[in-house]
Amino acid sequence: MDFLIQPAYAQAGQQGDPLGFLLPMAIIFAAFYFLLIRPQQKKQKQHADLVNSLKEGDEILTAGGILGVITGISEHYAIVKISNNTEIKIQKSSVAQVVPKDTFENA
Repeated sequence: MDFLIQPAYAQAGQQGDPLGFLLPMAIIFAAFYFLLIRPQQKKQKQHADLVNSLKEGDEILTAGGILGVITGISEHYAIVKISNNTEIKIQKSSVAQVVPKDTFENA
């Protein structure tokens, strides 16, 4: 009866082409770089430039939503006037944006 059913011998698996694996991985890495990593680095650089350009008299909006005017500045901190008799000390890195002049007075 063995003549009807042929024995199935284990065969060596087909060797994959290394280029067939590396090319898609390189394309995926390039996509991650240009879609995720590079824009984030650009945003971090813009924020660092913003923080380094802060000066007294700038009207700012913090990441927490506090609007105020910078009255003093040091290497890592800024003193921000948020009302007539109220000043707070914040980290310069928490500044989200510099707003146009007179925004604080009109708020």
